[in-house]
Amino acid sequence: MDDGNQVVIIKDRETAGRLLKGALILSAAAIISKLIGTLQKIPMQNIGGDGVFGIYNTVYPFYTILITIAAAGFPVAISKFVAEYEAAGDRETGQRVIRLSSLLLGGFGLLIGLLTYTGAPLLGRLIDNAHVIPSIRAAAAAFLFVPVMSALRGYFQGLQNMVPTAVSQVTEQTIRVAVMIVLLLVMVRQGWGPEWIAAGAILGSAAGGAAGLGVMLLYWRAHNRRRGRMAAKSHHTAASGEGTAAVMSAEEVAARAEISAGQVESGTRSRPAGNRELAAALLRYALPVCLGALAVPLINLVDTFTVPRLLKREGLDEAGVMVSFGIYNRGLPLVQLIMMFATTLSALFIPSLAEARLKGEHELVRKQCELSLRWFWLLGLASAAGLAVLAEPINIMLYTDNSGSTVMSWMALTAAGGSVSIISAALLQGLGAVRAPAVHMLAAAAAKAALNWLLVPALGTTGAAIAGAAAYLLAAALNIALLARLAGLRLTWSAVVLKPALALAVMAVAAAGTAWGAGAVLGTLGVADGARTSAAAASLLGVLAGAAVFMLAAVRLRLLTEGELAALPKLGPPLVHLLRNARLLG
Repeated sequence: MDDGNQVVIIKDRETAGRLLKGALILSAAAIISKLIGTLQKIPMQNIGGDGVFGIYNTVYPFYTILITIAAAGFPVAISKFVAEYEAAGDRETGQRVIRLSSLLLGGFGLLIGLLTYTGAPLLGRLIDNAHVIPSIRAAAAAFLFVPVMSALRGYFQGLQNMVPTAVSQVTEQTIRVAVMIVLLLVMVRQGWGPEWIAAGAILGSAAGGAAGLGVMLLYWRAHNRRRGRMAAKSHHTAASGEGTAAVMSAEEVAARAEISAGQVESGTRSRPAGNRELAAALLRYALPVCLGALAVPLINLVDTFTVPRLLKREGLDEAGVMVSFGIYNRGLPLVQLIMMFATTLSALFIPSLAEARLKGEHELVRKQCELSLRWFWLLGLASAAGLAVLAEPINIMLYTDNSGSTVMSWMALTAAGGSVSIISAALLQGLGAVRAPAVHMLAAAAAKAALNWLLVPALGTTGAAIAGAAAYLLAAALNIALLARLAGLRLTWSAVVLKPALALAVMAVAAAGTAWGAGAVLGTLGVADGARTSAAAASLLGVLAGAAVFMLAAVRLRLLTEGELAALPKLGPPLVHLLRNARLLG
């Protein structure tokens, strides 16, 4: 009996180790792929211009929504079902899950792709701009590959093998960007119109999806060959007269012990009677996840169906609308980069918060929530203020001119509400409130639509930027209101508004002054004012000066104490060590 318990303990440790390793692999791959996907918009604008950039940013949120409908939720459901059947030793049903899911998603992807292609003129009328039609049709090609690729990713994740997903993610994004840039260069050189150049850029998504699917199929073939060899070896062993119990590995013993224990508590998942029952079970699990994933891209989709139409009413022709919309979106990659960083960091807080909640440590839950919110509020405020103050040199550095710098300054404010909405959503999930963040984001999308119709006619794209910042602040406020009720938050006016405002004022002066000084010095050295070299130096030095001053001000104002910093999961101790070495902590 003791030996059996020891085997189970060893198995638990091995499983935990594989899960941790898999999580790290997936996190690294997600960060790399998101960086590639976000930063690729800058060379796109540089090569294709603002008109191409505007068309791309009009169509891509619509493509994201459709891909979410076609694929999101199913990888999670597939991985869950496969893991359960594999653990129970029912590999046959696990294989049936992936075969059925691939057929369902492949057929659904084909259907959506056909509807997207044939419905492109109708969508162009709804957007009120015919220039988007070729790009919408180009996006339809990706639906031939991405849904099936997502199904295979879910299968390997169910086997706790995260490497195929990670490799396919990075491959997909790399090929997507490479094909996009090559097509941009060729089509611009040959003098194609902006609507066709943008379609070429969108076509990179299909190429990336095909490459990602190819990687998954290679892993699938290798996986099947390995299982075939194992089955043949097992059959040969059985034919030699050795009982299966005699050759059962310690891992299999532990797995069966775990399943037996699980059966006592919750029962074993029964094998569905047929494909229809299995498909229904997959859909029941996948649809709520899919609906939750739709909430965030819905805010960007609001701009697709409102801003071009409203700009056209102000007298711009269709080409002018796309140029204006492209300039409006110049700040989007930077804001998305900040939100991606916030999303990555937010994953650190969920496990420790869930553990504290399960242990009934309510005071620890409250302190962790307050600390996390304060940390991300400061991060979002500093990022927003820095980008707003340095919008003009950053705009010139990235996009060669200062068109839309005012709009970029307003769009920068999205980083504040966006960062807090991300961490507050993660905290709510850690407390078990899974659906609330999605509902709040849907409310924010509705507010964004209403504010666009109100502000864009009066302020143009500046109004759309203000509407975006307000929408994310609304989502953050709704999340925090629910958190305050669930965790008993104690937020003070001084810590939330007064002290951060003082720190931001000092940071803004430092960043703007440093940028101005750098530009002046380079001007005396013969570097033309407004040149990318001068703007790059002013931007980077301004960011460094602003970040240093803000960190110093935050510590001196005790917005974050040494004890609070040390309590941050994973990041706290090394950050405290760094600040001590810099003599910023007493």
